[in-house]
Amino acid sequence: MLRGLVCAFGLVSLAYWGYIAWPYPMPALLFVVGAPLFAAVVWYFFRSPRSPIETDVVGKTIVEVALVVAAGGAWISIGHPVVGLVFVVVAAVSGVVASRREAR
Repeated sequence: MLRGLVCAFGLVSLAYWGYIAWPYPMPALLFVVGAPLFAAVVWYFFRSPRSPIETDVVGKTIVEVALVVAAGGAWISIGHPVVGLVFVVVAAVSGVVASRREAR
């Protein structure tokens, strides 16, 4: 449950970053749609349980850390460092719990 909320908040964070950080309408609309779409596609290909590309634990961890840092960095870059840092910490704890559960 928490994992799904973390993923959804990460995608919404990237969309919000695209809306706030770029001039509206044209670059902002591309980033509002493009940044979360790119993150979702990368997650699907390398991290999802049904990904078409077989990836080991290290590869999955690298992809997940990159996506979490991107979403946290998006909050930091638009002037909300507390939200970004709290998100990164919650996502890290959620990732550790999920990886320990997968290892069993």
